[in-house]
Amino acid sequence: MVRVSGLASGMDIDQIVSDLMKAERMPIDKMKKQKQTLEWQRDDYRSMNLLLSDFNNLAFNMTLQSSYSSKTVSSADETKVKAAATSSAGNASYTLSNVTMATAAQTISTSIDSSMDPTKSLWSQRGSMDSSVWTEKTVEQAAITLSADTSTVKLAKGAVSAVNQNTGTLNSISVTTDGTSKAYTVRIGTAAGTINSNEVFINEDTGEMTFGTTLTSGSTIEAFSYQQNVLNFSMTTYDSTGKATGNIQDGGSTPFEFDGSTSLNTLLTQISNSKVGISAFFDEGTNKVVMTRKDTGNLSSVDSPDGSNMVFSGAFLTTGFLQLAGNVKGTDAKFTLNGLETTRKSNTFTTGGVTYTLQNNFTGDVRVNVSNDTQKVFDTIKDFVTKYNELIEKINGKITEERDRNYQPLTDQEREKLTDKQAEQWDDKAKSGLLKGDTILSSGLNQMRSNWYASVSGVSGAFSQLTDIGISTSANYSDRGKLVIEGDGTKLKEAIEKDQQSVMDLFMKSGSTTSEKGIVRRLRDTITQTVSKVEQRAGRSIWTSEQFLLGRNLKSVNSQITSFESRLTQVEDRYYRQFTAMEKAIQNANAQSAQLSQYFS
Repeated sequence: MVRVSGLASGMDIDQIVSDLMKAERMPIDKMKKQKQTLEWQRDDYRSMNLLLSDFNNLAFNMTLQSSYSSKTVSSADETKVKAAATSSAGNASYTLSNVTMATAAQTISTSIDSSMDPTKSLWSQRGSMDSSVWTEKTVEQAAITLSADTSTVKLAKGAVSAVNQNTGTLNSISVTTDGTSKAYTVRIGTAAGTINSNEVFINEDTGEMTFGTTLTSGSTIEAFSYQQNVLNFSMTTYDSTGKATGNIQDGGSTPFEFDGSTSLNTLLTQISNSKVGISAFFDEGTNKVVMTRKDTGNLSSVDSPDGSNMVFSGAFLTTGFLQLAGNVKGTDAKFTLNGLETTRKSNTFTTGGVTYTLQNNFTGDVRVNVSNDTQKVFDTIKDFVTKYNELIEKINGKITEERDRNYQPLTDQEREKLTDKQAEQWDDKAKSGLLKGDTILSSGLNQMRSNWYASVSGVSGAFSQLTDIGISTSANYSDRGKLVIEGDGTKLKEAIEKDQQSVMDLFMKSGSTTSEKGIVRRLRDTITQTVSKVEQRAGRSIWTSEQFLLGRNLKSVNSQITSFESRLTQVEDRYYRQFTAMEKAIQNANAQSAQLSQYFS
């Protein structure tokens, strides 16, 4: 529609229509404010649900026996024995005496040639070992397309052999440039010397190819195969049951393969990192390799004739280089515990819920005492009470917050007139009190208070109510049901020390009825019910609008806004049509007046 601008009448038609539309838009502004209020209220509900869910997760930990059955352990001499206890350990004293610690099986190589550098490739130092340690492996070298002009290209692997299993000697390598192929005669060795233009020299140590001419960018070195020198060997170790720890398909052993470009240090590191369970290193001071089982004890196969803890196969480990002894054994720990002579494979072992760690060999006695860790249980309960108080303080703050109806959500036009700070302050006022007096949250708080104070029936000990262990309600009314631990917590600590099982039952006892359930289980039931009710009203972030009440209300308001905006467009068009008609009438009148004036002039 072509809109007039008031040329005939001299009026600002756009401003007049804008002012008229302000009045027309008042209902839709009200709807948008209603929509914003519903969204804020939904978000407030969801924030309360998040608080409840977080507390529910904390409450779950309070249903675990470990929260109430912590033990403290003291050793008379921790330089000899350290100990820790699980919640299942009984309160008792234990005496360890005449301790001989377990040792790990260990074997040491013969001295290696002093010229051996453990950081350099083994193939480049092959003169220090017997040739029997090496085997050849075919490597399929993929085609290489050059991205720049060059005369040197590195193979995928070093430690190259001149012999090729498929074609005999590796005689030539082909290079294709612009569709033309050229064969380069291969020389393999450690010193290049003079390289002719039709030759390629391969350094057998590094695998670097050097061509007699510069190859241009885009040239392709065609695929070929070559032989690489590798080390193959295997190790076998056993667990405490005498079962080999390696692969079933390898007969229980753990196989290793290293290409000749690997250094001795790298080889030993990879052995240490493998599942074979051996720690290996090279000692520069003695030029020897040391291999030690990571697990202590005499760990051998039940079928082993000599009881070896480590079995080595392959010339590299045995006759060809390291010459490691295979009949080595570890020893089991021996000790007396409360008069019982016994052994263990490891220096760390558990019995009766107590885990002992032997630190040194010794004769004589070391006493270990196990008792309830009263302070830790006290701290756990105190922290739970504190978190509960924080929860109800935040929820009470929301349901008692006053609603300031002088502050309504801002429209876009109103927000434009304010600074960002002013708009933020206004929003804070407008958001206040949206959950005031909410019945779901109020009912949930009331039920949680009841959960705390109702007696727990069927407890095994002396404590059936919260006040029995020194926890009560704050006398200050403004605290709105917060819990306080009486005095300095002495009564609670005494209750934990006197009857830990009864304290545990008071909090986490299971039951088929509410009265039989412990306080924490009641709280979790109440929280679950409250969260579910809030979700029916405010939903979850992943729910659709139809699945909760406020979502349906928001959808209805959005529908009304859409319909009203369509109506406003029609009203605005009608105003412009009316003013257009007025402008045309004025133009016609002005034209007639001008024509009449000509007759009288």
